[in-house]
This record gives sequence, structure tokens and C-alpha cells, in this order.
Amino acid sequence: MDQQRLADGLAPWAVRAAESRGRLHPEAGGGTRSPFQRDRDRIIHSTAFRRLQYKTQVFVYHEGDHFRTRLTHSLEVAQIARSIARELALDEDLAEALALAHDLGHPPFGHGGEEALDAMMKPHGGFDHNAQSLKAVTLLETRYAGFDGLNLTWETLEGLAKHNGPLRRPAPYIAAYDRQHPLDLTTHASAEAQVAAIADDIAYNNHDLDDGVRAGIFALEEAAALPLVGSAFEDAKRDNPGMPRDRAVSETVRRVINAMVNDVVAETRRRLAILAPRSADDIRAADRPVVAFSDGVMEANNQLRAFLYARMYRHWRVNRTTQKCKRALQMLFTLLHGEPRQLPPWWQEKAGEAGSREAAAAVCDYLAGMTDRYALEEHRRMTDPTVPG
Repeated sequence: MDQQRLADGLAPWAVRAAESRGRLHPEAGGGTRSPFQRDRDRIIHSTAFRRLQYKTQVFVYHEGDHFRTRLTHSLEVAQIARSIARELALDEDLAEALALAHDLGHPPFGHGGEEALDAMMKPHGGFDHNAQSLKAVTLLETRYAGFDGLNLTWETLEGLAKHNGPLRRPAPYIAAYDRQHPLDLTTHASAEAQVAAIADDIAYNNHDLDDGVRAGIFALEEAAALPLVGSAFEDAKRDNPGMPRDRAVSETVRRVINAMVNDVVAETRRRLAILAPRSADDIRAADRPVVAFSDGVMEANNQLRAFLYARMYRHWRVNRTTQKCKRALQMLFTLLHGEPRQLPPWWQEKAGEAGSREAAAAVCDYLAGMTDRYALEEHRRMTDPTVPG
């Protein structure tokens, strides 16, 4: 791979900041920072990013101080994405920016919150957290005098919209934005965006495994029946006789992540050798993703995901909390959509008539931006006459 690096240290098929397609609203250069570094910094300083601190990954914020949140998950994804991008001679800053932004559109209460909003928005096109992430960075953030959103580069917006692959039937907001600022939705995203997407898969499954064991949802020995996890667990015990149990969990998860990262790098190099791309556009035009797991590790990752779904996400404790939170969010939607005058003034202006499509969109945006904590407090304010506000 080293001989394929050009003078700037990047592979020929890497996205280059100097060749960026620019921003929807032209801006002056960033001085010492590249366009993708500026994107990363804008994401980190955004309100939506700060709110991730109190948004559920699996466990709601009050269930424990040490479980992962959307914020810590995003940071972990960014760390893995940078490592893979560096090894593959890609633009690390773009991969990092996409990793940090990929969950900005998640509502409170994790996937339960997403399901609740999707159900309430069914008559109006549904709810999709990827589309909401794009909406956050192109419309809902209001930090700059000259434009709505963060005015990120085309490459970051492209990766955010289609990091999971080409979009033949894009969500309504993505389709609407694409008409204003075309993102080439029918092609694959850049290799950097593909790196961010697979880093999300690696972080998500492994760190949920870690949290599940520490929460007492299942034992590490149960997960050790799975490929990759079992070999990592046995290697950790062999290399560290008498290791305390809490360290065994961390050591096992660390080794599984390392194995997955190494597999992605090897499989991606194999696919690059076959494709022989000469530019970032060759990656976009390929008939399949270039950044990927090998078949064996993909199957092992699918088994880990299935295990977590059956043993953790459907666990009665997790399910009970999820259902309570979904009902709270659905009630808030119903109350505010039916009487938008209960919204704060700025949101009232966006909502318009009670029960309208515009009101539904405004209420959805309002609720999707909430943290778990704020949503629960708002539910109490809206339903308990003894609570002021």
C-alpha cells in the first residue's frame, strides 16, 4: 500500500480537501485548517453534538453513569474511523467528521425513540435518523449569520446522506435537499464515508457487548459462544492468568475490535487490488462497497448482532424502559401536534396550523432534538398539572 501513496501521503482514490466541490454557500478559506477539518470543528461545536451527551445508546441516562451515550459512541466511532483511514491512506479528517456527525439526527431514547417518531410521522413521510442528521447540519443548526445549518462541504454532506450505500428511494428531506444541492445519491459514497460507516458497526456491536455484560443483562461466557468473541476471550485468559473479571470484559472487547479493524483493512486492500481505482470517483462508481469485512468476519459480526438483539435489546428490563419512553414521546407528539401553541415561540412560528403537515414536521424536529432528560422533563410539564412550565 505504501507505494500507492502520492506526494501528499494519500492514496490516489482518497478524497482530497484541495479538490473539494465546496460548500452550498461559498466562504473564504480556513487559514491553517483544511475544509474537512473545519467541518469537523463545526460539528463538534454544534448544539446537536453537545446534546448527544444525554441521548440513549441502549440505557437511558439515569440508569448508570458509565454506560455509553450517543456522544461517547460517536467519539469511539471517530477513533476507529481515523485508525482505519490512516492505515488505508485516506483523508482522516473527512472520516472523522463523518463519524462524529453520523448520529446527530437520533432522537432521545435510542431506537425506541426513532420507532415512536416514525409511527407518529407515518402520514407525513415517516422519520429517518439519517435524514434527520442531514437536516440538523443543513437547516436546524442556527449558529451562523449568513445561512442556516453548518454549511459543510459537499463531501461531508454526501457521506452523511449515503454512507450506508446508494439511495434509490431517499427519505423526503434527503430528496428535497438533493434537488437544491445535488449529492449524487445513486452512487456509492467516498471510501472515507464507507470507513465511517463500518467503524460505526464495529463500535456499536462491541461496545453494546461491553455494556450488556456490565449491566448484568448476560454473562461474558454466554457471548463467548460466538465466533471472534470466544477466541478473543480465550486468548485474553491465556495471556493474563488470574485476570479480574471486569478486566476480562475490557480485554476481550479490545481484542475483538482489533480483529475486526485488521480484517477491514485486509479485505479493503483486496478489493482495491481488484478494482484498481485511480480516483475517488472510481470508488463512488464501483458496483459494491470497497471498504468491507471479509465474508467470515461479516458472518461473525451478524451473529454478534443477532445475539445482542435477542439477549439485550429484547431483554425485559431494556424493553420495559423502551416502551415507557416511546409512550412518553408519542404523547408529547400528540399533544403538541394537536395544539402547537404549547410550543416555544420559535417553534410555534414553524408549526403553523394545528394538525397540519407543517405542524407535524416542526413537532418532530423539536422532539428529535431533545435529550432524554429534557424529553422526560417536558413530558412531566405537559402532563402533570402540579409541575410549572
